[in-house]
Amino acid sequence: MIWDIFVFVLQAALAFVVSTALFDVLHWTLHQWETSSSPLLRRLSSWHWVHHKFLGRDMQVNPAYARANIWFHILPEYLTAMAGTAAFLLVFPWPPIALVAVLRTVMLGATLREEGLDYNHMSMERVGGQQGLLWVDNNYHAMHHVYPHSFFSSFSNVFDLFAGTACQIKGRRFLVTGASGALGSAMVARLQRLGGIVETAKSGVDFAAGDYAAMRAKLEAADVLILAHGAKSEDCWNANFVTFRDLTALFTEIGASRLAPPEVWAVGSEVEFHGDMGMDELKTYSASKRAFAVKALEFYHSDALIYRHIVPSSFTSAMGKGAMSADTAAAIALFFIRRGFRYVPVTFTGLAVLNFFRFRFFQKGQPDLTQPAE
Repeated sequence: MIWDIFVFVLQAALAFVVSTALFDVLHWTLHQWETSSSPLLRRLSSWHWVHHKFLGRDMQVNPAYARANIWFHILPEYLTAMAGTAAFLLVFPWPPIALVAVLRTVMLGATLREEGLDYNHMSMERVGGQQGLLWVDNNYHAMHHVYPHSFFSSFSNVFDLFAGTACQIKGRRFLVTGASGALGSAMVARLQRLGGIVETAKSGVDFAAGDYAAMRAKLEAADVLILAHGAKSEDCWNANFVTFRDLTALFTEIGASRLAPPEVWAVGSEVEFHGDMGMDELKTYSASKRAFAVKALEFYHSDALIYRHIVPSSFTSAMGKGAMSADTAAAIALFFIRRGFRYVPVTFTGLAVLNFFRFRFFQKGQPDLTQPAE
């Protein structure tokens, strides 16, 4: 009996998720047709854009488009998803498929009653930084209206996970620290190839611990701050902890009045997981990285920003040979980031994956965040 119920629920869930992804494919296609050479395809795309006029890039509902939104978005979405649901009758018994069909029809009725308004389609004064990975919440879907060429998933995030459309790169303004280093320069090159607008800032020139006045204008002009600077020996406490903490806090403060949350990508290290291993030369480096990891978890849970924590294995740089090239590390990081990951393991060893559990669940209390003795 319990097994039969489990199978029933699993079949219904699979039919719901896959049929939803079918509409997400159509949704993506309609956006691609915006620049098609075919007048017919451009016309079909323009009908979908009524939905974006109903809930604009300013995240305000325009009631004048409510009826058109029903005809050109809500009903096509329902019919596409119902067709995908019905196709499962070829492989599953009818009761779980009927349940999904009834659920979709009830959801349609509720949306029609509210003239197109639902949990994911309401006016918002500010989009929050806490956004789902596997399931689409209102903050996640709001990003599609702010950035209409990304974030296509509607209920489950299956499509964006496969397509890599869960983070807008093209046209966004990136500020990268450590851009003269191996990983920073590789990240800059890849972002530019993807259409990002990149500015750089140099530690010791544009900012130093406790001195960020020259950074304010650059931060005000940026959508995404990428912290890729750092040090392994000399002044690594300020390089790896103080400046990371302060720049993230300042960028969050500057972005507090923006519609879309400011976004920070910060480069951590697998030393967060294994510590200094009793090696004197790693003690301060390890302490600085672990101290920032504690602050990073606060940023990770904050609704005031989108925070991504990148944890790479050693990579080849001026400091020596590593397990991968810096360009490979940048490519892997962007692969995960474009799929919505906020903890980003860049690893061949697997230590960065294991560090996810330490980062999220096993950072013991609040450590002393003062600089350790040399």
